[in-house]
Amino acid sequence: MEVDPNTGHREPSAKEVRLVIAASSAGTIFEWYDFFIYGTLAALIGQAFFPAGNETLQMLLVWAGFAVGFGFRPLGAILFGFLGDRLGRKYTFLVTVTLMGIATAGVGLIPTAASIGLAAPIIVICLRILQGLALGGEYGGAAIYVAEHSAANKRGYFTSYIQASVVGGFVLSIAVVLGCRFLIPEDSFAEWGWRVPFLLSIVLLAISLWMRLKLSESPVFQAMKAEAKLASNPFVESFTYPGNKTRIMVALFGVTASLTTIWYTAFFSSMSFLRGPMRVDDLTVELIMFFTGLIAMSFYLVVGKWSDRVGRKKPIIIGNILTLILLFPLFWAIGSLANPGINDAAKASPVVVEGSECTTHPFGDLTGTTPSQCGKLLETLTAVGVPYSVESGDTLALSAGPQQADVSTLDWENGAERRAQVEDFLTGAGYDFSEQYPPVANILGIAALLLALGVLSALTYGSVAALLTEMFPPNIRYSSMSIPYHIGAGYFGGFLPLIAGYIIARTGDAYAGLWYTWAFVLVALLVNWWGLPSGPPREFSESEKEPSGG
Repeated sequence: MEVDPNTGHREPSAKEVRLVIAASSAGTIFEWYDFFIYGTLAALIGQAFFPAGNETLQMLLVWAGFAVGFGFRPLGAILFGFLGDRLGRKYTFLVTVTLMGIATAGVGLIPTAASIGLAAPIIVICLRILQGLALGGEYGGAAIYVAEHSAANKRGYFTSYIQASVVGGFVLSIAVVLGCRFLIPEDSFAEWGWRVPFLLSIVLLAISLWMRLKLSESPVFQAMKAEAKLASNPFVESFTYPGNKTRIMVALFGVTASLTTIWYTAFFSSMSFLRGPMRVDDLTVELIMFFTGLIAMSFYLVVGKWSDRVGRKKPIIIGNILTLILLFPLFWAIGSLANPGINDAAKASPVVVEGSECTTHPFGDLTGTTPSQCGKLLETLTAVGVPYSVESGDTLALSAGPQQADVSTLDWENGAERRAQVEDFLTGAGYDFSEQYPPVANILGIAALLLALGVLSALTYGSVAALLTEMFPPNIRYSSMSIPYHIGAGYFGGFLPLIAGYIIARTGDAYAGLWYTWAFVLVALLVNWWGLPSGPPREFSESEKEPSGG
């Protein structure tokens, strides 16, 4: 235990700092595990709670439930940000991790829609709301807690463990699913075994609480409390403190807009892409994502440490620029390695749909909108995962290269039967719809490309906890950084799978959803270039009324 001779306040020892990093990171891993297990088991969640009779709609409903949790993160940020700035960092994120653990375990206990009908998805959504509220308070608390225990010249490195822990939660969710798959027969896992990863959160909650109860309050918060400098209303003061509204806008549209869309594209979109249109075997996908995620965690630590020397702005700007250049080529390359037959068949026998009123309505079954026969055909091709082009015409026609389908024989009432008929026709034209097991060389290539996406994510995310901590005044820091972070992460990132999936469903192009990420990163690059401070990292200064770009 040491005392700072300049302030007279207690400074944490090296041992305490290690405990702070370990406990905060472990809790963050467990909390993000709870949140991500839903996405990792998206297909089984859809079958259990959102059966729609339409594969595309079913997956969109699952991602809508995923998005709902993110949509409530800003409210959690406001609520727990207020408590964190008024009552302390430690006790606030004890509450958040408890709420998350209970809500996640609850998902594993809900009867299926086949048993209790509409009540099942309603309960799932309510529990996702609780998860979103909890996560809205978790990140800010953990990040600030570590940052306020860190020396200025090591803040980027120490807080990068929190950033890496987000990936750690994703990796842990896959590891648990893999373990369950190996231990539980496939049929049993699909029937009830998928519930085990959700119920495991009770064990993780107990471990997290045990570790976090050992922690002391942040020295910065203790000092502010001793000097009676706590904010009376942190939420209001976050928008009235001089220059803070501008800083919040930079944090929202610059920092968070890029980091969150890149992160979810690198990990969730890539996983959905491999499982969906590329048809790669589930186990293969999970093993690839597990090992690449495990390796990618180290990238965040490297970037965090690098930012302590070069500043927080440089890695983020480099990451933004590289993402704009490499995003589409990386996914094109992943697709060519994962399922080269799709690309070869599409070149040899391109699919063309000719007709009128060729418009898809992915949520048509919910809104009562009945698509035309051409619209139904496009929806089927999207579900099949085959790229196509549309030409205007008076008569509905489907062709694959020189071969012409007899569309009059298609079952326009039964989507599953129609899909089987379309697949039979396309199989005859050279398309392969079997489950894909890429050779080892291709798997290694896919892993290398996913690691490149991990580097892009680390560049834009590794130093962010330190950056956001340094951007805002200590007495309103929890609220000021949590609000923009969770609005951006909640809406820009959390809705990415849903919106990108909708874009793909409307266009039939498996790569079209990437434009969502690309657009946000372009805006973020411009905002970050203007609004982030250049040069070495520095503490927040009372005299700093506006962000200092350059």
